[in-house]
Amino acid sequence: MPILQVSLILLLLSVGWAADFSGHVVSVLDGDTIEVLHNNRAERIRLNAIDCPEKGQAYDKRAKQATSELVFGKEVTLITHGLDKYGRTIADLSLPDGVIVNVELVRNGWC
Repeated sequence: MPILQVSLILLLLSVGWAADFSGHVVSVLDGDTIEVLHNNRAERIRLNAIDCPEKGQAYDKRAKQATSELVFGKEVTLITHGLDKYGRTIADLSLPDGVIVNVELVRNGWC
């Protein structure tokens, strides 16, 4: 089977496994980790494909503040991509106005 066909099949399968949901952001743990209310409980979310400064690194508090300003207390829509090694849901986040949070954090230099 040609590589292109295999790649297309894998892409279609991965899209089929993605689970979308919306929820209220109840906590921002750091620049790339938040908690969203899902099924009446806080679910830990790791933002997909970005890496913001961790606690103790330079600009960690500013990255967390930037994420908080974008999402804290707001309703977000998630496109999930499975779990990371710590059991957190990996997701792309969007706001009701269409802003993709992951992209916005990179665009503003926080990741």
